Amino acid sequence: MSEEISQPSVSFWQSVRQSLRGEEHDYTALPLNRAVILLAVPMVLEMIMESLFAVADVFWVSRLGKEAVAVVGLTESIMTLIYAVAIGISIAATAIVSRRIGEKEPELAAQAAGQIVLLGVLMATGMGIVLGYFAPDILRLMGAGEEIVTLGSGFARMMLGGNATVFLIFLINAIFRGTGDAVIAMRTLWLANALNIVLGPCFIFGWWIFPEMGVTGAAVATNIGRGVGVLYQLWHLAGHHSRVKVRWQHFRPERELIGAVLRKSGSGIVQLLISMTSWVGLFKILADFGSSALAGYTIAIRIVVFALMPAWGLANAGATLVGQNLGAQKPERAEAAVKIAVKFDVIVLSLIGLGFVLFANPLIRLFTQDPEVVAYGTQALWIISLAFPLYATGMCFEAAFNGSGDTWTPARLNFLCLWLGQIPIAKGLSESLGFGPVGVFIAVPVAYSLLAIFSWLLFKRGKWKTQKV
Repeated sequence: MSEEISQPSVSFWQSVRQSLRGEEHDYTALPLNRAVILLAVPMVLEMIMESLFAVADVFWVSRLGKEAVAVVGLTESIMTLIYAVAIGISIAATAIVSRRIGEKEPELAAQAAGQIVLLGVLMATGMGIVLGYFAPDILRLMGAGEEIVTLGSGFARMMLGGNATVFLIFLINAIFRGTGDAVIAMRTLWLANALNIVLGPCFIFGWWIFPEMGVTGAAVATNIGRGVGVLYQLWHLAGHHSRVKVRWQHFRPERELIGAVLRKSGSGIVQLLISMTSWVGLFKILADFGSSALAGYTIAIRIVVFALMPAWGLANAGATLVGQNLGAQKPERAEAAVKIAVKFDVIVLSLIGLGFVLFANPLIRLFTQDPEVVAYGTQALWIISLAFPLYATGMCFEAAFNGSGDTWTPARLNFLCLWLGQIPIAKGLSESLGFGPVGVFIAVPVAYSLLAIFSWLLFKRGKWKTQKV
């Protein structure tokens, strides 16, 4: 493109190395292939660490028995509501901050960042007080017996009451991504999750000088790790190696700006809730076919999510480039950036999907040796993995809408394809047509293929290019 900075040719591996140094770049002028790599590499590594943390946490807690795992599972099901709110606001944060950076208005970006952090603190504190106080009652409402309530009240109180740590990590990392500071976001999660992984067994089992706290120790380690991560983020936001320098005056409440964030966040939250609750619907359908089908599907989905998390890094890179280039009045460049992100993501997920199809059975056997569970899990992983290229496509286009500030389009698409599509298809195939659990497995790639097709059609229409933020 004519507006791109003229630079000597840089190899792929040179770009990868450069992406990890945390240097400042103008992503509205760099060659697009290089811009995507510089943003995507740290974002992918960030998501890989998040995936590893989830696996490590369950690994240590599982040593305490199935009741401890049940405590974690029940509490995490409530935490998903907090995640939905935090990620919904994060979507708005990335869209607003990236637009201001693209407009070459770093002071307005810093002002928006301050208001987003203020909003996050207020919302997380309010939710933390209420959910932390009623944690035992919430566990009972989720169907936990008194043994699990007694065992898990400390863990639930610590996680729900201390949700500000994860809430702020999501929000501030979204700000960094919007500015193009993807390396800071990556380092934050690596620091927070590495501390969590190291401290987890120490607090759970009482290793070295640490008290033995059982399952509650996992929550203590998590909040310490994430709390340190938030302090690291705030240090950078104060002006250390960050493109936005947030000062005390930026935290003074600005009603109009907070209102804009909330309006954008509302549709983002709805978008996440629709997606998350659709999976609950599938679990409910599968539960009628017995524990083996449910367990096999659960294992398969854990493996799929582990693979998809890094792919979100590429999608997020596209979202940042959309916001910044729209702010710089370069809509065609924003569109080209998304197409490059789609190409890279399709290649990556196609290779992963092929591996899952070829090695579905041995992958499932890493988690269980039960023949019936292995059979269902292998079927689920094989069928779901067939549509990985389409998952990549839909993921990138939805991220592009979010990056432009058009958060209602993905919300409507999720409702149409997941609630009006995936759930009825799963029920119809599994029950009415007699496919059983396989019908539920088939519904997943069908629904996400529809999501990819509709996303592509709406992306081509181009209304997202005129979205005001």
